[in-house]
This record gives sequence, C-alpha cells and structure tokens, in this order.
Amino acid sequence: MTSDIKFRHVRDFEEVRLEILGIHVEVRARDFGLTGPFYTAERFDERLTVHSSAPGWEAVVGYDQGEPVGFAYCTPLGPNTRWWTAMTTPLPEGYTDETGSRTLALNEIVVRKSWRGTGAAHRIHEELLVDRSEERVTLLVNPKAGDGKVQALYERWGYEKIGEQRPFADSPVFAAMMRSRR
Repeated sequence: MTSDIKFRHVRDFEEVRLEILGIHVEVRARDFGLTGPFYTAERFDERLTVHSSAPGWEAVVGYDQGEPVGFAYCTPLGPNTRWWTAMTTPLPEGYTDETGSRTLALNEIVVRKSWRGTGAAHRIHEELLVDRSEERVTLLVNPKAGDGKVQALYERWGYEKIGEQRPFADSPVFAAMMRSRR
C-alpha cells in the first residue's frame, strides 16, 4: 500500500454506487462483523439513495494505484432536517437550528482493511472537507465498531461526543459527535 492516494470528488452517486456498496459490504460485514438488518447492502443502499438525493451531497473516493481505498460522503443539514430528531439526550437550545450551511453531516466513511493504520481514512476525511463551507461537521459512530477504536479515532481528529441517537428502529444506538470547522 502506498501513500500516493488520488482523490475523486463525486456529486453524481450513480458514478460510484457499486464501488461504494462493494466497499461497504467488505468492511462492515467482513472486517468489523457488523451484521443484522441495518448493515445489509440493501439497507445501506436505501440510506445512500436518500442521502445522495439531498442538495449538496458529495462523496470522495480514494484510489491507490487505481484500486479503491475507501470513501466518505456528506450532506449539509437543511432547516427541515430530521438528523436531530433521534437524539436520546437533549441538546442546548439553538444547537440543532440548521440553515443548510451551518452543519455538515458526515454520513459515512469507510476504508478497506489493507489501508487502515496508514492515515488513509484521515486523508479521505480531510479531502472531503477541504472545499466545504459549513461551520461544523457531525457524525454518528457505533461505539462498538472496532471495539471502540473507531470512536477514539474520531476523538483524535477533534470530534467530541455530544450525545446519543438511534435514527432507525433497526439501527444501534450511535454516539453523536461534533467538530468545529472554524
């Protein structure tokens, strides 16, 4: 694995849909053992379809010598977002007021096993954010993923846990995290 990762910014998810689905299945089920209805390729494809139909959706796919390393994608939270409705812990007044340019939701970031520990995930993450104008970025992480190592990684990147949420009936309870971009 080289450190010479090339990035591709994508706004039309059909261009990378199959690639993203393949990486998702490989990593979530095989590597992390995250199983159950929420983690199936079909359910992920449903979420991907909904996310990618939102204004401002963008993905970055990283490639090492033409081989896909991983991906990340995001969506800005609009005034009528449902993102905050699944919080199980209350947040301060005004914290969830969205304008479409205040908060960016990092919906997914997935890196294949061969590139983990190389800084590839962080590079894909930062490449996704490089041209974004939102004030802050939020994400959800399964605290059990990687026996807590994934959440710890986000903390090293500057994210702080702000509470918990369960956005779908078949999803786990996620740690909700936030990072300022200012």
